[in-house]
Amino acid sequence: MTKRLTYTFDNGPWPGATEKVLDFLDRRAIKSSFFVVGRQFGDETGRRLVEAAHARGHWIGNHTMTHGEPLGRNGGIERVRSEIGETQALLGSLAHPRKFFRPNGGGSTGPHLLSPEAVDYLIAGRFTVVTWTSAPGDWIAPHRPWLEKALADVEESDWTVLVLHDRFIAEMMDTLEHFQNEMDRRGVEVVQDFPGSCVIVEEGVVNGPLGAISPVGVPGHAEPGAYR
Repeated sequence: MTKRLTYTFDNGPWPGATEKVLDFLDRRAIKSSFFVVGRQFGDETGRRLVEAAHARGHWIGNHTMTHGEPLGRNGGIERVRSEIGETQALLGSLAHPRKFFRPNGGGSTGPHLLSPEAVDYLIAGRFTVVTWTSAPGDWIAPHRPWLEKALADVEESDWTVLVLHDRFIAEMMDTLEHFQNEMDRRGVEVVQDFPGSCVIVEEGVVNGPLGAISPVGVPGHAEPGAYR
């Protein structure tokens, strides 16, 4: 069975960095997804970068307005509307039709990602919640060891959804090139879509265990629908 790899880039856009990532993707004929932070594209420069990514065929998703405290730890309905809803409004027509949303949580999945209110909001709004299988730590000093972790994650999984960050990976483009060269050598197929295991909610329909991203469904917490 051929292994698959999906590239995703979080926390952008970052002027001076996102351009380098886009050039790499063009050069290697790769289509990816950018999960962007609202405050990063609220100005003209940031929006131009998101528009450039969209024009080149990359998918654009919502990664909250501020990338602050995870919504599973501080996710009342007003904050949910601000972090998710206002960002989606800013994205407008740049957003993928499936309304991709990726929660932030320090690189690890778990119930800290989304509050019950956030889950309910995402379901009611017909969002698609996308997680990941590999967040190898390109943001962690000294940064370059992400390579070994990512290679190991690819080895262990049939379909890797890789999380990198424009801001940090742009300073390691040689390492990124080396990684993709190794993917080519191993015969790993680079695709743009996501495996079902990383899509917990698909256009408002629960597609996986909510306990992987939220205390929803755990005894003592409300089920979706309780906050409408």
